[in-house]
Amino acid sequence: MQIGKKIKNLRLKKGLTQEELGERTDLSKGYISQLERDLSSPSIETLFNILEVLGCKPTQFFDEEEQVQKVVYEEEAQTFFIDEERGYQIQWLVPESNEKEMEPIRLILQEKSEFKQFEPSLSETFGYVLSGRVIVKLGTHTYLAHSGESIYFHAADEHQIINDFEGPSELLLVVTQSYL
Repeated sequence: MQIGKKIKNLRLKKGLTQEELGERTDLSKGYISQLERDLSSPSIETLFNILEVLGCKPTQFFDEEEQVQKVVYEEEAQTFFIDEERGYQIQWLVPESNEKEMEPIRLILQEKSEFKQFEPSLSETFGYVLSGRVIVKLGTHTYLAHSGESIYFHAADEHQIINDFEGPSELLLVVTQSYL
């Protein structure tokens, strides 16, 4: 088992530098570097302390069964929500994406309908207009996006997407999770 490689992967997933991990575990940056390169072996107590900081249970860490990353999501696994009153449909393209860094959805807005208004957050939003035309309200500003155009914004202000088209509009949206 490559303990160092696993520690490094956990640290990177947590978004920590070697120095930050060292500070949180009362270890030096140099020692963390040695551990990650398998040049040194930690005591059980030190390893458990590192794992606690990295949010990993020892049983998960030592589980030899390789975790296979899900790459392809069949249409049957995707979920839908329809709001007939407001005139939109959401298709979550990746199951449990609300637990991941990004949340990709397909949004279909019926003619002259609007998606719900969102409060300011730390999220970032990317969108691609597949068909139709939409208005993006961002704070006091209004933007118009046509089929084939992209949208990208930081959600630091109230924001909303409105269908401004004589027919349905369809978008692919990817929103990062905000951690307030």
